[in-house]
Amino acid sequence: MSVLPSYALGDAHFEATDALRAVPLLPRNVALAVMHGYRATISHTYGDVCKYYPSCSAYAVGALQQHGAIKGIALTAARLARCHPWAQGGVDDVPAHTNFRHALTPRGFVVPSSPGKD
Repeated sequence: MSVLPSYALGDAHFEATDALRAVPLLPRNVALAVMHGYRATISHTYGDVCKYYPSCSAYAVGALQQHGAIKGIALTAARLARCHPWAQGGVDDVPAHTNFRHALTPRGFVVPSSPGKD
């Protein structure tokens, strides 16, 4: 299993006082939990076979973090469509969200950022 790029990990922690602000992030974090499960089980059995960096599953994690569940899944589907035996491969980072205003945990989940950082 490939390691997540450094931009996909953070040092924030979920605070109970942010519970209401975290509700809109639930679909994104559920999708991230599914991807973490996939990366720990199925992806791990294949090893590093992706022609792209980051791997397709790491790309999916970054896309979900940056863009949310719906657009993240769409970006991941487009990436999977580009991944075929005749692809040249190379570096293919997730396009950064211009107004990303959340924080990331050490496990890669998305939490509301501190009010002072907005």
